[in-house]
Amino acid sequence: MTDRRHHCLLRPPRREFSGFAGLVLICVLLPLGGCVTPVSPAPRVAPAGLSPAQVKRETLNLRVFDRVWDTVNRKYYDAKLHGVDWPEAAKNYGSTALAATDDVALYAAINGMLGLLADRHTAALLPVQAKDFRTQQRAMTGFRMLRVGSRWVVDEVLPGSPAEAAGVQRGWIVLSRDGQPLGAELALPVLQGGEVVRWEFLDARSRTVALALTACRVSTTRQEARSLPGGILLLRFDDFDWSKMHWFSHQLKAHRDAPGLIVDLRHNPGGTLISMDFMVGDLVDHDFTYACSINRAGHRWKLKALTLGSARFRGPVAVLVDQTSGSAAELFAAVLQEQHRARIIGRKTDGDVLLARFRELADGGMLEYSYFDLRTAGGRRLEGSGVTPDVILPPPTLEELQAGRDLDVEAAVRLLSQP
Repeated sequence: MTDRRHHCLLRPPRREFSGFAGLVLICVLLPLGGCVTPVSPAPRVAPAGLSPAQVKRETLNLRVFDRVWDTVNRKYYDAKLHGVDWPEAAKNYGSTALAATDDVALYAAINGMLGLLADRHTAALLPVQAKDFRTQQRAMTGFRMLRVGSRWVVDEVLPGSPAEAAGVQRGWIVLSRDGQPLGAELALPVLQGGEVVRWEFLDARSRTVALALTACRVSTTRQEARSLPGGILLLRFDDFDWSKMHWFSHQLKAHRDAPGLIVDLRHNPGGTLISMDFMVGDLVDHDFTYACSINRAGHRWKLKALTLGSARFRGPVAVLVDQTSGSAAELFAAVLQEQHRARIIGRKTDGDVLLARFRELADGGMLEYSYFDLRTAGGRRLEGSGVTPDVILPPPTLEELQAGRDLDVEAAVRLLSQP
């Protein structure tokens, strides 16, 4: 059986960072597996008269492109590739990849090809993004944005960030970045440490605030434990990995007598499957099969909640989700919902629930690709459908954000406080 520790469930967050909105989760990297790079049907003809540096660039471009194309061709969970003509895709995007003069252009071509699969778990990370992924840090100015109506609004300021030091507040309206108004869709560039970004905001009193923030490396994950009114315990963590798994279990063991538990997954885009197995196991008193994974040949493997060392927390549980909850976070919520172990509160998740793997590329970048499909024990396929909460709440308003209120948490406290 395939080593399940290599599996990963993740996607990029939908709320935008003031910097690259990339993947920030830990997963086991697969080895390159030999020194021979497979060949795709991409065109091989390069213009004559290239300098040695240009020849070296094109050679690397093709090596990276071929590795991506071949891996997806042989390993992607859907052998039919969702009906995409994969050889033709190589021909269409290969020329652009070959001619790329830098990493950004190369990966734009590669991700253009991968985008044909319409699968958020399948994408290529630039070398700088791969480094950020491994270290769980990124050069940024340090705040998340949320689309509220027709405006982008600061939803969270990251601790230790330049934005926090400059006094940026939740609920501020974001007007522009480097003099350019923000559109309905954000495509923020990758920042380098020391790079200055000029932001313009409207604060809670409708005053214009212009700030020049110098990007620095900031942690992209958070974990938080809080005691709420009545002794209810709130645990927030922004990914599923080994460290969060141990922290989660420790918190539950230290608060065994808490009258209720809120698990906040609203900023959690997923993580390692094995850690999720144990975290579900911390909330139950028996092992059980909660889902099965399915490979491209149709073979199935059972996935089980594990109670070895479990906290066996017995109090009532509420789980907060929204459109930023992805993959393992969605599966965690779905499993507890099917087992009638927790009430799910918030907004429907996006449905990005495939099991993915990572492969290192020759230039230091990484390929993430979907390796298994998944069904819950109840037969649900969450990919494309997501998790519908038991208690559906409207999205936060500008007034609520500026007032510092969190109606999702308030609703969970009321539910858990009921006799």
